[in-house]
This record gives sequence, structure tokens and C-alpha cells, in this order.
Amino acid sequence: MKVAMVGSGYVGLVSGACFADFGHDVVCIDKDQGKIDRLLDGVMPIYEPGLDALVESNVKAGRLSFTTDLAEGIKGAQAIFIAVGTPSRRGDGHADLSFVYAVAEEVGRSLANDAVIVTKSTVPVGTGDEVERIIRECNPAHRFAVVSNPEFLREGAAIGDFKRPDRIVIGAEDDFGREVMREVYRPLFLNESPILFTSRRSSELIKYAANAFLATKITFINEMADLCEKVGANVQDVSRGIGMDGRIGAKFLHAGPGYGGSCFPKDTLALLKTAEDYDSPVRIVEAVVKVNDTRKRAMGRKVLEALGGMDAARGKKVALLGLTFKPNTDDMRDSPAIAIAQALVDAGVNVAAYDPEGMELARPLMPEVSMCESPYAAIEGADAVAIVTEWDAFRALDLDRVRELAAAPVLVDLRNIYQPDDVRAKGFAYVSVGRG
Repeated sequence: MKVAMVGSGYVGLVSGACFADFGHDVVCIDKDQGKIDRLLDGVMPIYEPGLDALVESNVKAGRLSFTTDLAEGIKGAQAIFIAVGTPSRRGDGHADLSFVYAVAEEVGRSLANDAVIVTKSTVPVGTGDEVERIIRECNPAHRFAVVSNPEFLREGAAIGDFKRPDRIVIGAEDDFGREVMREVYRPLFLNESPILFTSRRSSELIKYAANAFLATKITFINEMADLCEKVGANVQDVSRGIGMDGRIGAKFLHAGPGYGGSCFPKDTLALLKTAEDYDSPVRIVEAVVKVNDTRKRAMGRKVLEALGGMDAARGKKVALLGLTFKPNTDDMRDSPAIAIAQALVDAGVNVAAYDPEGMELARPLMPEVSMCESPYAAIEGADAVAIVTEWDAFRALDLDRVRELAAAPVLVDLRNIYQPDDVRAKGFAYVSVGRG
């Protein structure tokens, strides 16, 4: 089957490469000539473990190609995926659908055969209806269906998530759309991956509901962590105790500096706006967004307290280890590290940072932060070391070396990756999250 993937960012490139690996003939399309040129040269626009090898093997096999020409790219395609960005719109928080609608219009003008148009982008309820209207208005001659197929890819584990999914959600309104999508995902039928067929609107809402629920779990355990510190409990024990309940589950119950990334912040906001539009408020999600926003700056204050308070912190140096919103990605979008670094800079602290993959994207977001070539270069002369992102590279730091390099033996572990007794035995003042 020929598949066209319009948008060669995170979702489009990973999905296109995986579809090609299934044996489909895939064309990835993007307006950004520079991005396409880099892909043609084998240079990935994002960091995702295993993606470069997957792309290379399928390009060599002739199953994966790249172009900026949408009309040529979709020619003969039976499934045309829309995988462009839907960022929060400036000013009101609604999802910006301008890229989705622009693609729909161009597809409508260029479509020369029967096809299923699939919204892979995360879009509010009812977007598929508008995409269908736009295409039908531009191209009433050809048979087509508009289908919703949200992605559930975790950055850093996206290829595994695509090939071994918890579920595949397909929102289709007719048999044509359902049959084409069955053929697209036929290789996963063999793995018995669960496929849920729903209405298009239900599919669109499933994506937002899932992300809002996961964001709620993160925010809930972060508030429990604050309570643990007040009452002298251990949030890791609390997490294990409630996570062993099958109705709750252990995932996303890890206390830390708050959620970030490309999905949770914008998707919770978009869900709030949809709820407002339909006069059906979602108060729990409102609270989640508010608590998460305030938590990031609160983690900055936590580091300042470890330096002796706001007044004592001025002129001191802090080493920030980890800048991306999570490990195994270079994604800086809404990373807690941005707010933490700003809180420190605002207090007159000198900040040095290291991240294995995120520093290039972090530089313009943190112009007052010094980027270092290694964690130990950042630590040298620091009055406190703060672990912000739980990269594996930070899980086994040479603590003796850290103590020798740092101006003061203070470790602020915002991800709870160390055991307090082990760190204190090395002579450190140790601060973690929710372990009173």
C-alpha cells in the first residue's frame, strides 16, 4: 500500500519510518526544504533512539522517501496522513489548527484518486468534520473518507510504542475508511495489537482524555510529595503502596518537578478550551494545569532554599543536570528546567548546565545559562548540584569526584534517583522530593 505522511516532525517521521518497516511504500512530505534536505542526507531533525537506523534501512530498501511536493507525494496514495503541529494558539490556549486546515485544502486541491485522509495530529473534537468539509469543497469528484487515528508515542520510546502499541484507536464514519485503515495496520493484526474502532469524534476526544488523565496522575503524586515532606512520609513508599492497586497502576506516579513536553501542556489547555466552548467545565483538569504551572517555579525555590535562602543564594553557582523535559529526547518544550533556571537567574544565581542531547535547543531558551561539555564541567565550583532530568548518565555520578569539584557538597535531586543514606554517607547535604 502507498502511504503519504504530510509532516515530517516527530510524529510524522516516526510513523512514516515504522509504516515503511511494515512493508508499505511511504512518502514523507514537509514544506521545510532544509528538513527534507537533511533527511535525504540521513540527518535526523529530532533525537529519538533507533530512528536514524530505521530511516536509513528503509530508504535503502526503497520503501521510504522524502519530498516537499505534496501533489506528487500523495499521488496514488490510498492513505494520506496529516501529521503537522497543533501548538497552543497564542492568547487563548486553543489548539492552532491552521496547519491542519492548510494541509486539508492542499490535499483537496491535489487529490487525484480515491483515498482515506487520516488526522494523526492531535486535534480537538469536531476537527475531522471541518477537514472533511474543506476537502469536499475543494474536490467533490473523488471518493474519500476522513478518519481520526491519534498517536500515543512516548518520546524516547516511540518506535517500540508504534510497533507494540497498547492499542490503536481509529475513528471512522464509513466502511471505506475502516477497511483502508485495517489494511494500513494489518501487520499489527498479526501481533494481536488491540484495535478500537470508534466514531471520529470519540477518537479525537480519547487522545485528549488520555493525556489529561496521565497529567492528573503526575500532578496528584506531586501534591502528595509536598504533603509527605510536611508529615515526614516517603512519597516513593506512598507511590508503591497506591500503585500496587490494579485500579490505579504504578505508571506516572513518580514525584518530580512537574510535567512538560510537546503533549501534556498544550493538550490539557486545548481540552479546557473545548470544555468551555461546550459549557461543560472540567474542573479537575483546570486544577491540574494550575498546580503544574506553579510547581516548576516552586522547584526553583527548593534549590534556592538548599543554598541557604534567597538572600544567601545571590552570587552563588548552581549546576543543573538535565534540561529536556524527560530523558532520551532533545525536546525542550515546556521543560521544567526552563522555569527552574529562570527562578535561579532571577535570584542572582549563576547557572551552569549540561544535558546529553538538549543543549542546542536549550541555548536560545536560557540565554543566561552557561552550557558545559560534561556534567563534571558544570559541577566544578558549584555551590549546589541540581538533577532536573533523570538521564541514565546522572544515575551513577562519581560522588567523590562531585564533592571534590563542587564548592559545597549540596545535591538537590528533583527526580529521586539516589538513595538519601548513600548520598549523605558521602558527605553531602541531600535534598529530594517528597521524602521527609
